[in-house]
Amino acid sequence: MKALAAAFAVVAVLAGCGGGGGATQPAGSIKVTLTEFKFDPSTISVPSGKVVFYLVNAGTTSHDLIIRDSSNNRVDGSELISAGDTFVFTVTSIQTGTYTYFCDQSGHEASGMKGTLTIT
Repeated sequence: MKALAAAFAVVAVLAGCGGGGGATQPAGSIKVTLTEFKFDPSTISVPSGKVVFYLVNAGTTSHDLIIRDSSNNRVDGSELISAGDTFVFTVTSIQTGTYTYFCDQSGHEASGMKGTLTIT
């Protein structure tokens, strides 16, 4: 039982810090796979509040996930994720609305690496 509690504590710490390379997928998180040049899924709908993304870079180059609002203001963003790595990205609070998520590496968004995030 103590080992199980310790495992949950580690996941909570990783999620609270916003990430960690090579992390395992936390329960209740949204898995997003990043490749050249797309996100899978390309549309996500979740309730407002805290959102935890489990980012998997299955591509051959570094990628990130940046969230911007309808006025093109940056809301939050992950760290740069190396090819083959994973990252737990936590947005502590996000309001109801429609957002765009994209990779802000040079040319990636223009090549189609973007999606729609709907917060209900």
